[in-house]
Amino acid sequence: MPPELSNILGVTVIVYTVLMLALGWWTRSKIHDHEDFMVAGRRLPLHLAWATIVATWFGAGAMLTATDTVRAQGLVGAALDPIGAGLCLFLAGWLLARPLWEMKLLTLPDFYGRRFGTRTERLSAVLMIPTYFGWIAAQFVALAQLLELVFGIDPVMGIVIVAVVGMSYTLLGGMWSVTLTDAAQIAVVAVGLVVLTVSVLGNLGGGSVLEGLRQLAEHTPDHRRVVIPTEELQAFVTWFGIVTVGALGNLPGQDLTQRIFASNSARTAVWACHIAGLVYFGLGVLTLVLGLSAELVAPGATEQSTMAMLAGLFLSPWVAALFVLAVMSAVLSTIDSAILSPASVLAQNLLSPRWPDADRLRLNRLSVVGVTVVSIATAYLGESAYSLLESAYELGLVSLLVPLLMGLRTRVGGERAALASMIVGTGSWVLHFALGWSTFLSPVIDPLGLPLPMALSSALLAWVVYLGIARSENAAREHGVGASLRAG
Repeated sequence: MPPELSNILGVTVIVYTVLMLALGWWTRSKIHDHEDFMVAGRRLPLHLAWATIVATWFGAGAMLTATDTVRAQGLVGAALDPIGAGLCLFLAGWLLARPLWEMKLLTLPDFYGRRFGTRTERLSAVLMIPTYFGWIAAQFVALAQLLELVFGIDPVMGIVIVAVVGMSYTLLGGMWSVTLTDAAQIAVVAVGLVVLTVSVLGNLGGGSVLEGLRQLAEHTPDHRRVVIPTEELQAFVTWFGIVTVGALGNLPGQDLTQRIFASNSARTAVWACHIAGLVYFGLGVLTLVLGLSAELVAPGATEQSTMAMLAGLFLSPWVAALFVLAVMSAVLSTIDSAILSPASVLAQNLLSPRWPDADRLRLNRLSVVGVTVVSIATAYLGESAYSLLESAYELGLVSLLVPLLMGLRTRVGGERAALASMIVGTGSWVLHFALGWSTFLSPVIDPLGLPLPMALSSALLAWVVYLGIARSENAAREHGVGASLRAG
Protein backbone atom coordinates (compact mmCIF):
# COMPACT_ATOMS: atom_id res chain seq x y z
CA MET A 1 0.00 0.00 0.00
CA PRO A 2 1.40 3.46 -0.89
CA PRO A 3 2.64 5.33 2.23
CA GLU A 4 0.39 8.32 1.47
CA LEU A 5 -2.73 6.17 1.37
CA SER A 6 -1.66 4.25 4.47
CA ASN A 7 -1.26 7.48 6.46
CA ILE A 8 -4.60 8.85 5.28
CA LEU A 9 -6.35 5.60 6.09
CA GLY A 10 -4.77 5.46 9.53
CA VAL A 11 -5.95 8.93 10.49
CA THR A 12 -9.39 8.36 8.98
CA VAL A 13 -9.98 5.07 10.78
CA ILE A 14 -8.89 6.48 14.16
CA VAL A 15 -11.06 9.60 13.86
CA TYR A 16 -14.03 7.57 12.69
CA THR A 17 -13.74 5.09 15.56
CA VAL A 18 -13.53 7.90 18.12
CA LEU A 19 -16.65 9.52 16.65
CA MET A 20 -18.63 6.26 16.83
CA LEU A 21 -17.61 5.74 20.46
CA ALA A 22 -18.50 9.36 21.25
CA LEU A 23 -21.92 8.86 19.71
CA GLY A 24 -22.40 5.75 21.83
CA TRP A 25 -21.33 7.69 24.93
CA TRP A 26 -23.83 10.43 24.15
CA THR A 27 -26.73 7.98 23.90
CA ARG A 28 -26.11 6.49 27.36
CA SER A 29 -28.29 9.23 28.88
CA LYS A 30 -31.28 7.77 27.00
CA ILE A 31 -30.99 4.41 28.78
CA HIS A 32 -33.07 4.21 31.97
CA ASP A 33 -34.24 0.60 31.93
CA HIS A 34 -34.00 -2.64 29.95
CA GLU A 35 -36.75 -1.57 27.55
CA ASP A 36 -34.73 1.52 26.55
CA PHE A 37 -31.70 -0.71 26.08
CA MET A 38 -33.44 -3.39 24.02
CA VAL A 39 -35.98 -1.47 21.91
CA ALA A 40 -35.06 2.22 22.39
CA GLY A 41 -38.16 2.71 24.53
CA ARG A 42 -40.25 2.03 21.38
CA ARG A 43 -39.54 5.60 20.25
CA LEU A 44 -37.68 5.26 16.93
CA PRO A 45 -39.06 7.63 14.27
CA LEU A 46 -39.38 6.49 10.67
CA HIS A 47 -36.09 7.98 9.41
CA LEU A 48 -34.10 6.17 12.09
CA ALA A 49 -36.11 2.95 11.91
CA TRP A 50 -35.55 2.33 8.20
CA ALA A 51 -31.92 3.47 8.40
CA THR A 52 -31.03 0.96 11.12
CA ILE A 53 -32.77 -1.84 9.20
CA VAL A 54 -30.78 -1.06 6.04
CA ALA A 55 -27.53 -0.79 7.99
CA THR A 56 -28.17 -4.14 9.66
CA TRP A 57 -28.94 -5.83 6.34
CA PHE A 58 -26.27 -4.17 4.20
CA GLY A 59 -23.15 -5.59 5.78
CA ALA A 60 -19.91 -6.94 4.40
CA GLY A 61 -21.74 -9.80 2.68
CA ALA A 62 -23.98 -7.50 0.68
CA MET A 63 -21.22 -5.03 -0.13
CA LEU A 64 -18.24 -7.29 -0.80
CA THR A 65 -19.30 -10.90 -1.26
CA ALA A 66 -22.26 -10.10 -3.53
CA THR A 67 -20.01 -8.04 -5.81
CA ASP A 68 -17.47 -10.87 -6.02
CA THR A 69 -20.25 -13.36 -6.78
CA VAL A 70 -21.71 -11.25 -9.59
CA ARG A 71 -18.24 -10.71 -11.01
CA ALA A 72 -17.73 -14.48 -11.14
CA GLN A 73 -21.23 -15.65 -12.11
CA GLY A 74 -23.06 -12.69 -13.63
CA LEU A 75 -26.46 -11.46 -12.45
CA VAL A 76 -27.55 -14.97 -11.50
CA GLY A 77 -25.24 -14.47 -8.52
CA ALA A 78 -27.61 -11.82 -7.16
CA ALA A 79 -30.00 -14.50 -5.86
CA LEU A 80 -29.14 -13.98 -2.18
CA ASP A 81 -28.06 -10.34 -2.33
CA PRO A 82 -29.89 -8.20 -3.14
CA ILE A 83 -32.86 -10.25 -4.41
CA GLY A 84 -33.53 -12.64 -1.52
CA ALA A 85 -32.52 -10.30 1.29
CA GLY A 86 -34.38 -7.37 -0.27
CA LEU A 87 -37.57 -9.38 -0.65
CA CYS A 88 -37.31 -10.33 3.01
CA LEU A 89 -37.75 -6.70 4.05
CA PHE A 90 -40.89 -6.26 1.95
CA LEU A 91 -42.34 -9.51 3.32
CA ALA A 92 -41.58 -8.36 6.86
CA GLY A 93 -43.50 -5.15 6.29
CA TRP A 94 -46.41 -7.01 4.73
CA LEU A 95 -46.69 -10.03 7.04
CA LEU A 96 -45.04 -9.25 10.36
CA ALA A 97 -44.57 -5.60 11.22
CA ARG A 98 -48.05 -4.48 12.30
CA PRO A 99 -49.20 -7.54 14.31
CA LEU A 100 -45.81 -7.96 16.01
CA TRP A 101 -45.57 -4.28 16.94
CA GLU A 102 -49.08 -4.31 18.39
CA MET A 103 -48.10 -7.15 20.74
CA LYS A 104 -45.53 -4.85 22.47
CA LEU A 105 -42.80 -7.49 22.54
CA LEU A 106 -39.13 -7.15 23.44
CA THR A 107 -37.82 -10.23 21.63
CA LEU A 108 -39.15 -12.63 19.03
CA PRO A 109 -39.10 -15.59 21.48
CA ASP A 110 -41.54 -13.50 23.54
CA PHE A 111 -44.02 -14.07 20.71
CA TYR A 112 -43.55 -17.83 20.79
CA GLY A 113 -44.01 -17.79 24.55
CA ARG A 114 -47.16 -15.70 24.44
CA ARG A 115 -48.70 -17.66 21.57
CA PHE A 116 -47.55 -21.21 22.32
CA GLY A 117 -46.15 -21.38 25.85
CA THR A 118 -42.94 -21.23 27.86
CA ARG A 119 -41.32 -24.36 26.43
CA THR A 120 -41.69 -23.02 22.88
CA GLU A 121 -40.26 -19.67 23.94
CA ARG A 122 -37.15 -21.25 25.41
CA LEU A 123 -36.61 -23.67 22.54
CA SER A 124 -36.87 -20.81 20.03
CA ALA A 125 -34.26 -18.86 22.03
CA VAL A 126 -31.91 -21.85 22.16
CA LEU A 127 -32.25 -22.32 18.39
CA MET A 128 -31.84 -18.62 17.62
CA ILE A 129 -28.84 -17.52 19.69
CA PRO A 130 -26.08 -19.75 18.18
CA THR A 131 -26.93 -18.65 14.62
CA TYR A 132 -25.36 -15.26 15.33
CA PHE A 133 -21.93 -16.35 16.55
CA GLY A 134 -20.51 -17.30 13.15
CA TRP A 135 -21.95 -14.16 11.58
CA ILE A 136 -20.32 -11.94 14.22
CA ALA A 137 -17.04 -13.85 14.02
CA ALA A 138 -16.85 -13.36 10.26
CA GLN A 139 -17.26 -9.59 10.73
CA PHE A 140 -14.54 -9.55 13.40
CA VAL A 141 -12.15 -11.31 11.05
CA ALA A 142 -13.00 -9.00 8.13
CA LEU A 143 -12.25 -5.84 10.10
CA ALA A 144 -9.17 -7.39 11.72
CA GLN A 145 -7.79 -7.95 8.22
CA LEU A 146 -8.40 -4.27 7.46
CA LEU A 147 -6.48 -3.29 10.61
CA GLU A 148 -3.62 -5.51 9.51
CA LEU A 149 -3.57 -3.80 6.12
CA VAL A 150 -3.67 -0.26 7.50
CA PHE A 151 -1.73 -0.52 10.77
CA GLY A 152 0.10 -3.83 10.50
CA ILE A 153 -1.73 -5.16 13.56
CA ASP A 154 -1.62 -8.93 14.05
CA PRO A 155 -5.12 -10.31 13.26
CA VAL A 156 -5.12 -12.16 16.59
CA MET A 157 -5.00 -8.81 18.38
CA GLY A 158 -7.08 -7.11 15.69
CA ILE A 159 -10.05 -9.38 16.39
CA VAL A 160 -10.01 -8.30 20.03
CA ILE A 161 -9.76 -4.61 19.12
CA VAL A 162 -12.69 -4.83 16.70
CA ALA A 163 -14.76 -6.76 19.23
CA VAL A 164 -14.07 -4.28 22.02
CA VAL A 165 -15.01 -1.29 19.84
CA GLY A 166 -18.25 -2.89 18.63
CA MET A 167 -19.14 -4.11 22.11
CA SER A 168 -18.33 -0.80 23.79
CA TYR A 169 -20.81 1.46 22.05
CA THR A 170 -23.42 -1.31 22.14
CA LEU A 171 -22.97 -1.52 25.91
CA LEU A 172 -23.22 2.23 26.33
CA GLY A 173 -26.50 2.88 24.61
CA GLY A 174 -28.07 -0.39 23.53
CA MET A 175 -30.55 0.04 20.71
CA TRP A 176 -30.24 3.83 20.82
CA SER A 177 -26.49 3.63 20.28
CA VAL A 178 -26.85 0.94 17.62
CA THR A 179 -29.51 2.93 15.77
CA LEU A 180 -27.70 6.28 15.70
CA THR A 181 -24.36 4.76 14.71
CA ASP A 182 -26.19 2.67 12.09
CA ALA A 183 -27.70 5.82 10.57
CA ALA A 184 -24.27 7.46 10.34
CA GLN A 185 -22.67 4.30 8.99
CA ILE A 186 -25.22 3.62 6.25
CA ALA A 187 -24.81 7.21 5.06
CA VAL A 188 -21.05 6.63 4.70
CA VAL A 189 -21.71 3.31 2.92
CA ALA A 190 -24.07 4.95 0.43
CA VAL A 191 -21.66 7.78 -0.35
CA GLY A 192 -18.75 5.37 -0.79
CA LEU A 193 -20.71 3.11 -3.14
CA VAL A 194 -22.01 6.01 -5.24
CA VAL A 195 -18.55 7.54 -5.58
CA LEU A 196 -16.96 4.25 -6.63
CA THR A 197 -19.77 3.42 -9.08
CA VAL A 198 -19.61 6.85 -10.70
CA SER A 199 -15.83 6.57 -11.01
CA VAL A 200 -15.98 3.12 -12.62
CA LEU A 201 -18.79 4.00 -15.03
CA GLY A 202 -17.08 7.27 -15.89
CA ASN A 203 -13.98 5.33 -16.84
CA LEU A 204 -16.03 2.97 -19.00
CA GLY A 205 -17.81 5.86 -20.71
CA GLY A 206 -14.86 8.16 -21.29
CA GLY A 207 -16.01 10.57 -18.60
CA SER A 208 -19.77 10.05 -19.00
CA VAL A 209 -21.68 7.88 -16.53
CA LEU A 210 -24.58 7.39 -18.96
CA GLU A 211 -22.20 6.34 -21.71
CA GLY A 212 -20.55 4.00 -19.22
CA LEU A 213 -23.91 2.35 -18.55
CA ARG A 214 -24.49 1.98 -22.28
CA GLN A 215 -21.06 0.41 -22.72
CA LEU A 216 -21.74 -1.95 -19.83
CA ALA A 217 -25.05 -3.08 -21.34
CA GLU A 218 -23.56 -3.45 -24.81
CA HIS A 219 -20.42 -5.38 -23.88
CA THR A 220 -21.73 -7.62 -21.10
CA PRO A 221 -22.26 -11.11 -22.59
CA ASP A 222 -25.85 -12.32 -22.71
CA HIS A 223 -25.23 -15.22 -20.32
CA ARG A 224 -23.95 -12.79 -17.66
CA ARG A 225 -27.14 -10.74 -17.89
CA VAL A 226 -29.39 -13.67 -16.99
CA VAL A 227 -31.04 -13.09 -13.61
CA ILE A 228 -33.14 -16.27 -13.38
CA PRO A 229 -31.59 -19.44 -14.87
CA THR A 230 -34.37 -21.31 -16.67
CA GLU A 231 -32.50 -23.49 -19.16
CA GLU A 232 -31.57 -26.23 -16.67
CA LEU A 233 -33.82 -27.50 -13.88
CA GLN A 234 -30.94 -28.05 -11.45
CA ALA A 235 -29.68 -24.50 -11.93
CA PHE A 236 -33.15 -23.06 -11.35
CA VAL A 237 -33.71 -25.19 -8.24
CA THR A 238 -30.39 -24.00 -6.82
CA TRP A 239 -31.21 -20.37 -7.61
CA PHE A 240 -34.72 -20.64 -6.16
CA GLY A 241 -33.43 -22.29 -3.01
CA ILE A 242 -30.97 -19.44 -2.44
CA VAL A 243 -33.65 -16.79 -3.01
CA THR A 244 -35.99 -18.59 -0.63
CA VAL A 245 -33.42 -18.80 2.14
CA GLY A 246 -32.71 -15.08 1.78
CA ALA A 247 -36.35 -14.02 1.57
CA LEU A 248 -37.86 -16.30 4.22
CA GLY A 249 -34.99 -17.50 6.41
CA ASN A 250 -34.34 -14.06 7.90
CA LEU A 251 -37.98 -13.29 8.74
CA PRO A 252 -37.80 -15.03 12.15
CA GLY A 253 -34.69 -13.07 13.12
CA GLN A 254 -34.28 -11.00 16.27
CA ASP A 255 -32.17 -8.40 14.43
CA LEU A 256 -35.06 -7.56 12.08
CA THR A 257 -37.96 -7.87 14.50
CA GLN A 258 -36.13 -5.91 17.21
CA ARG A 259 -36.28 -2.87 14.92
CA ILE A 260 -39.98 -3.46 14.37
CA PHE A 261 -40.50 -3.51 18.15
CA ALA A 262 -38.45 -0.31 18.54
CA SER A 263 -40.52 1.74 16.08
CA ASN A 264 -42.77 4.44 17.53
CA SER A 265 -45.94 3.11 15.87
CA ALA A 266 -47.23 0.19 13.85
CA ARG A 267 -47.36 2.44 10.78
CA THR A 268 -43.70 3.37 11.28
CA ALA A 269 -42.76 -0.31 11.63
CA VAL A 270 -44.51 -1.21 8.35
CA TRP A 271 -43.11 1.68 6.34
CA ALA A 272 -39.63 1.27 7.81
CA CYS A 273 -39.49 -2.25 6.35
CA HIS A 274 -40.79 -1.14 2.94
CA ILE A 275 -38.48 1.88 2.66
CA ALA A 276 -35.55 -0.21 3.85
CA GLY A 277 -36.35 -2.73 1.12
CA LEU A 278 -36.33 -0.04 -1.56
CA VAL A 279 -33.06 1.48 -0.30
CA TYR A 280 -31.50 -1.96 0.01
CA PHE A 281 -32.35 -2.77 -3.60
CA GLY A 282 -30.98 0.60 -4.66
CA LEU A 283 -27.64 -0.01 -2.95
CA GLY A 284 -27.70 -3.58 -4.22
CA VAL A 285 -28.00 -2.40 -7.82
CA LEU A 286 -24.76 -0.44 -7.36
CA THR A 287 -22.95 -3.60 -6.23
CA LEU A 288 -24.32 -5.46 -9.28
CA VAL A 289 -23.09 -2.72 -11.61
CA LEU A 290 -19.65 -2.86 -10.01
CA GLY A 291 -19.53 -6.66 -10.24
CA LEU A 292 -20.40 -6.63 -13.95
CA SER A 293 -18.08 -3.71 -14.68
CA ALA A 294 -15.06 -5.39 -13.10
CA GLU A 295 -14.66 -7.84 -15.99
CA LEU A 296 -14.75 -4.97 -18.51
CA VAL A 297 -12.40 -2.52 -16.81
CA ALA A 298 -9.96 -5.16 -15.53
CA PRO A 299 -10.42 -8.38 -17.54
CA GLY A 300 -8.55 -11.34 -16.13
CA ALA A 301 -7.61 -9.59 -12.88
CA THR A 302 -6.91 -12.09 -10.11
CA GLU A 303 -7.57 -9.94 -7.03
CA GLN A 304 -9.91 -11.74 -4.65
CA SER A 305 -11.83 -8.61 -3.61
CA THR A 306 -13.56 -6.89 -6.51
CA MET A 307 -14.30 -3.77 -4.46
CA ALA A 308 -10.70 -3.38 -3.31
CA MET A 309 -9.43 -3.82 -6.86
CA LEU A 310 -11.79 -1.19 -8.28
CA ALA A 311 -11.04 1.25 -5.47
CA GLY A 312 -7.32 0.88 -6.07
CA LEU A 313 -7.71 1.44 -9.81
CA PHE A 314 -10.06 4.41 -9.90
CA LEU A 315 -9.99 6.32 -6.62
CA SER A 316 -7.54 8.93 -5.39
CA PRO A 317 -5.96 8.33 -1.97
CA TRP A 318 -8.46 10.53 -0.13
CA VAL A 319 -11.44 9.05 -1.93
CA ALA A 320 -10.03 5.55 -1.42
CA ALA A 321 -9.91 6.33 2.30
CA LEU A 322 -13.60 7.23 2.12
CA PHE A 323 -14.32 3.91 0.46
CA VAL A 324 -12.41 1.96 3.11
CA LEU A 325 -14.45 3.88 5.67
CA ALA A 326 -17.59 2.73 3.85
CA VAL A 327 -16.47 -0.90 4.12
CA MET A 328 -15.65 -0.39 7.78
CA SER A 329 -19.09 1.17 8.34
CA ALA A 330 -20.85 -1.74 6.64
CA VAL A 331 -19.07 -4.22 8.89
CA LEU A 332 -19.50 -2.25 12.12
CA SER A 333 -23.20 -1.69 11.49
CA THR A 334 -23.57 -5.45 11.20
CA ILE A 335 -21.46 -6.17 14.28
CA ASP A 336 -23.39 -4.01 16.73
CA SER A 337 -26.77 -5.32 15.60
CA ALA A 338 -25.54 -8.92 15.57
CA ILE A 339 -24.23 -8.58 19.14
CA LEU A 340 -27.31 -6.85 20.56
CA SER A 341 -29.84 -9.28 19.05
CA PRO A 342 -28.74 -12.59 20.64
CA ALA A 343 -27.78 -10.76 23.83
CA SER A 344 -31.36 -9.46 24.14
CA VAL A 345 -32.77 -12.96 23.64
CA LEU A 346 -30.31 -14.46 26.12
CA ALA A 347 -31.17 -11.91 28.80
CA GLN A 348 -34.92 -11.76 28.25
CA ASN A 349 -35.83 -15.36 27.52
CA LEU A 350 -33.19 -17.51 29.22
CA LEU A 351 -31.57 -15.57 32.07
CA SER A 352 -34.44 -13.41 33.37
CA PRO A 353 -36.77 -16.39 33.99
CA ARG A 354 -33.97 -18.10 35.90
CA TRP A 355 -33.14 -15.01 38.00
CA PRO A 356 -36.39 -13.02 38.10
CA ASP A 357 -35.15 -10.63 40.80
CA ALA A 358 -31.98 -9.65 38.92
CA ASP A 359 -31.61 -6.19 37.39
CA ARG A 360 -32.70 -6.77 33.78
CA LEU A 361 -30.66 -3.89 32.39
CA ARG A 362 -27.55 -5.39 33.98
CA LEU A 363 -28.46 -8.83 32.61
CA ASN A 364 -28.66 -7.33 29.12
CA ARG A 365 -25.25 -5.70 29.41
CA LEU A 366 -23.69 -8.88 30.79
CA SER A 367 -25.25 -10.77 27.89
CA VAL A 368 -23.65 -8.35 25.41
CA VAL A 369 -20.26 -9.14 26.95
CA GLY A 370 -20.99 -12.87 26.89
CA VAL A 371 -22.04 -12.90 23.24
CA THR A 372 -18.94 -10.91 22.30
CA VAL A 373 -16.61 -13.30 24.14
CA VAL A 374 -18.15 -16.38 22.49
CA SER A 375 -17.93 -14.71 19.08
CA ILE A 376 -14.23 -13.92 19.64
CA ALA A 377 -13.64 -17.57 20.50
CA THR A 378 -15.51 -18.59 17.35
CA ALA A 379 -13.31 -16.30 15.27
CA TYR A 380 -10.18 -17.84 16.78
CA LEU A 381 -11.39 -21.34 15.95
CA GLY A 382 -10.80 -20.53 12.30
CA GLU A 383 -12.72 -20.03 9.08
CA SER A 384 -14.11 -23.57 9.00
CA ALA A 385 -15.74 -23.04 12.39
CA TYR A 386 -17.37 -19.68 11.80
CA SER A 387 -18.31 -20.59 8.25
CA LEU A 388 -20.10 -23.62 9.66
CA LEU A 389 -21.98 -21.44 12.11
CA GLU A 390 -22.70 -18.82 9.44
CA SER A 391 -24.56 -21.49 7.48
CA ALA A 392 -26.89 -21.86 10.45
CA TYR A 393 -28.85 -18.83 9.20
CA GLU A 394 -30.94 -21.45 7.39
CA LEU A 395 -32.14 -22.59 10.82
CA GLY A 396 -34.53 -19.66 10.94
CA LEU A 397 -36.27 -20.94 7.84
CA VAL A 398 -36.46 -24.60 8.84
CA SER A 399 -37.28 -24.24 12.54
CA LEU A 400 -38.88 -20.90 13.40
CA LEU A 401 -40.70 -19.65 10.30
CA VAL A 402 -43.65 -22.06 10.32
CA PRO A 403 -44.78 -21.46 13.93
CA LEU A 404 -44.16 -17.73 13.47
CA LEU A 405 -46.41 -17.36 10.43
CA MET A 406 -49.02 -19.90 11.53
CA GLY A 407 -49.13 -18.48 15.05
CA LEU A 408 -49.24 -14.86 13.92
CA ARG A 409 -51.63 -15.10 10.98
CA THR A 410 -53.94 -17.94 12.13
CA ARG A 411 -55.34 -19.46 15.31
CA VAL A 412 -54.48 -22.96 14.12
CA GLY A 413 -52.15 -25.02 16.32
CA GLY A 414 -50.89 -24.92 19.88
CA GLU A 415 -47.77 -25.75 21.86
CA ARG A 416 -47.40 -29.33 20.64
CA ALA A 417 -47.70 -28.29 16.98
CA ALA A 418 -45.12 -25.53 17.39
CA LEU A 419 -42.62 -27.71 19.26
CA ALA A 420 -43.01 -30.58 16.80
CA SER A 421 -42.48 -28.36 13.76
CA MET A 422 -39.37 -26.78 15.32
CA ILE A 423 -37.87 -30.16 16.20
CA VAL A 424 -38.67 -31.86 12.89
CA GLY A 425 -37.53 -28.92 10.76
CA THR A 426 -34.29 -28.57 12.70
CA GLY A 427 -33.67 -32.31 12.73
CA SER A 428 -34.20 -32.61 8.98
CA TRP A 429 -31.80 -29.73 8.30
CA VAL A 430 -29.12 -31.08 10.65
CA LEU A 431 -29.35 -34.55 9.11
CA HIS A 432 -28.95 -33.23 5.55
CA PHE A 433 -26.12 -30.92 6.61
CA ALA A 434 -24.27 -33.74 8.40
CA LEU A 435 -24.62 -36.07 5.42
CA GLY A 436 -23.54 -33.38 2.97
CA TRP A 437 -26.77 -33.50 0.96
CA SER A 438 -27.24 -30.19 -0.85
CA THR A 439 -30.78 -31.08 -1.97
CA PHE A 440 -33.65 -32.68 -0.08
CA LEU A 441 -33.24 -36.49 0.19
CA SER A 442 -30.79 -36.21 -2.71
CA PRO A 443 -29.97 -39.97 -3.02
CA VAL A 444 -33.69 -40.67 -3.51
CA ILE A 445 -35.02 -37.57 -5.27
CA ASP A 446 -32.11 -36.48 -7.50
CA PRO A 447 -32.11 -39.64 -9.68
CA LEU A 448 -35.75 -38.85 -10.54
CA GLY A 449 -34.66 -35.56 -12.11
CA LEU A 450 -36.61 -33.48 -9.58
CA PRO A 451 -34.02 -31.98 -7.19
CA LEU A 452 -35.65 -30.15 -4.28
CA PRO A 453 -34.12 -27.25 -2.29
CA MET A 454 -32.99 -28.67 1.01
CA ALA A 455 -33.86 -25.81 3.39
CA LEU A 456 -37.20 -25.00 1.77
CA SER A 457 -38.19 -28.68 1.74
CA SER A 458 -37.29 -29.04 5.41
CA ALA A 459 -39.48 -26.01 6.16
CA LEU A 460 -42.36 -27.56 4.19
CA LEU A 461 -41.90 -30.77 6.16
CA ALA A 462 -42.10 -28.75 9.37
CA TRP A 463 -45.32 -27.14 8.07
CA VAL A 464 -46.88 -30.55 7.32
CA VAL A 465 -45.99 -31.73 10.83
CA TYR A 466 -47.42 -28.52 12.32
CA LEU A 467 -50.73 -29.00 10.51
CA GLY A 468 -50.88 -32.69 11.43
CA ILE A 469 -50.31 -32.07 15.14
CA ALA A 470 -52.68 -29.09 15.08
CA ARG A 471 -55.40 -31.31 13.66
CA SER A 472 -54.89 -33.85 16.43
CA GLU A 473 -54.91 -31.05 19.02
CA ASN A 474 -58.19 -29.77 17.61
CA ALA A 475 -59.70 -33.26 17.63
CA ALA A 476 -58.62 -33.74 21.25
CA ARG A 477 -60.22 -30.43 22.24
CA GLU A 478 -63.46 -31.32 20.47
CA HIS A 479 -63.46 -34.71 22.18
CA GLY A 480 -62.91 -33.06 25.55
CA VAL A 481 -65.72 -30.56 24.96
CA GLY A 482 -68.06 -33.36 23.88
CA ALA A 483 -67.20 -35.42 26.94
CA SER A 484 -67.86 -32.44 29.20
CA LEU A 485 -71.26 -31.83 27.61
CA ARG A 486 -72.22 -35.47 27.98
CA ALA A 487 -71.11 -35.45 31.59
CA GLY A 488 -73.18 -32.31 32.16
